[in-house]
Amino acid sequence: MLEHLTLASFKEKVFDFENNKDWKFEGNKPCVIDFYADWCGPCKAVAPVLEELKKEYGDKLEIYKIDTEKEQELASVFGIRSIPSILFVPQEGQPQMTQGALPKESFKQAFKDVLGVSE
Repeated sequence: MLEHLTLASFKEKVFDFENNKDWKFEGNKPCVIDFYADWCGPCKAVAPVLEELKKEYGDKLEIYKIDTEKEQELASVFGIRSIPSILFVPQEGQPQMTQGALPKESFKQAFKDVLGVSE
């Protein structure tokens, strides 16, 4: 099961935007964050793909989920207008956001290109 982040756990594990103006990743391995809602069809399509990828990649990266209905402040900080929105957060450098339900191969390509992680 993927970990669901709250505002507090996001600030601890990803980025403390209240205390840092510039991006500073708090985690110790690259991560992917799925901004979703329970009622969203494409979000439901992405969920099992992310579960599979977590099993395949194991401890090489973290995969988090943020419910945009419950965590509206986080959704607004990132300007989430459509879901699913996926944030790829490398260990070093700036995060990159993409919208829509990506196929598994696109996730794998982004893991490699953006996060520097392969299976």
